[in-house]
Amino acid sequence: MRPLIVIIAIILGLGALKIYVWDTESIEETSSAKPKASASSLPVDVYVAAEVSTDNTVYASGTIVANEEVELQSEVSGRLIALHIKEGGFVRKGQLIAKLADDDLQAQMKKLEYEDQLANQIELRQQKLLDIDAISKEEYDLAVNKLNTLQADKELLQVLIEKTSVRAPFNGRIGFKNISEGAYVTPGVVIANLVQTNPIKVDFAIPEKYANSVSVDAEITFEIDGVDDRFIAHIIAIDPSVDEDLRTLKLRASANNSLGLLRPGMFVRVELPLESQRSIMVPTEAVMPILKGKIAYVKKNGKANEVKVSTGLRTDRNIQILDGIEVGDSVIVSALMTLKPDLPVSTRNAFTEPIGD
Repeated sequence: MRPLIVIIAIILGLGALKIYVWDTESIEETSSAKPKASASSLPVDVYVAAEVSTDNTVYASGTIVANEEVELQSEVSGRLIALHIKEGGFVRKGQLIAKLADDDLQAQMKKLEYEDQLANQIELRQQKLLDIDAISKEEYDLAVNKLNTLQADKELLQVLIEKTSVRAPFNGRIGFKNISEGAYVTPGVVIANLVQTNPIKVDFAIPEKYANSVSVDAEITFEIDGVDDRFIAHIIAIDPSVDEDLRTLKLRASANNSLGLLRPGMFVRVELPLESQRSIMVPTEAVMPILKGKIAYVKKNGKANEVKVSTGLRTDRNIQILDGIEVGDSVIVSALMTLKPDLPVSTRNAFTEPIGD
């Protein structure tokens, strides 16, 4: 009986040892399998970068500006005796706008005319006397000098009389008048504004990176609120300097305004088409903003590589890459929130055409 018990104990011991060895091997297999799972690559979709033809259109906001605008003022002081304008009315270049009293100046002119006539007669008599050597050359010169001085005084007074008349310097429309007849006017007092609105100007600004892509005479289109039609204008001037704060370049265009729909101060939305060019376009979601710039992920050697990029034109679905991505690069366009540098990735789908807008 005792040998039987010993045999049974040995059998049970061998069974327990086998179970322990099997459990240990299972644990080792499980622990060795974990690194293999963590080392598996992340499936991603990629876009194979290629150059495509792009129609660049720059969108900007702008303001309508009068072709010509001036504050009508008098150059001399005096009482306003006549105002020949109608608020909002049209005036032509040279048309009389306002007249200041010039009674005193006219009286001075009449006095100078009498003196001029007398001086002219004296000069003639002195000339005859000089011809017969009855007077000296110096006496004759005094008479001539007197005559010339009076004529110069007359010319100066005539200029002052003309300055009492305020005239339109160009064709345009009169704004609201600021004074009425009978008021005493001094230099600097604005009588009214004169505005020329046909043609009209459009001022707007574009990012500095497009500075070398625009030229004078280039065509733009723009629209205003409340009018369905689009307007056409042509660039007439480009600011020689870039705004240091906004990093923008100011442009000025001119448009026909014969219908009078455009008024100075109006807000406009401008479209400036640039020349078509070949450039790399990638899906917008592939580019992510960071604190200092923008990044994208490129699949290289089975890993996700982070690259800094600079961008240009943006459409609804795609964005232009100016630097950071080369033709043929596999740009990752999915699982972007999961990506990090050197993360193993594998290609699930590869696109060779940019996503349509």
